[in-house]
Amino acid sequence: MAKKSWIERNKRKLKTVQKFAAIRAALKAKHDYEGLAQLPRDASPTRLVNRCQQSGRRRGFIRRFRLSRIAFRELASQGMIPGVTKSSW
Repeated sequence: MAKKSWIERNKRKLKTVQKFAAIRAALKAKHDYEGLAQLPRDASPTRLVNRCQQSGRRRGFIRRFRLSRIAFRELASQGMIPGVTKSSW
């Protein structure tokens, strides 16, 4: 499990990105890069980190399922993810 502070920091960044999304789009359309530089750093969507919904882990993240590889494997083995089966040949 990731530290709670890292998870909360990412949530705070997400709120900041959503708050400044319209302003960033307008400034980019005008090519006003000086105005963009005046916005907070966390207003940029590239500052967000993909994190597992269950554990908060950021490495080994599977975007389609929004889970880390470890959580995905556990849920898939239990049959909790529809359409996912263990392959064998």
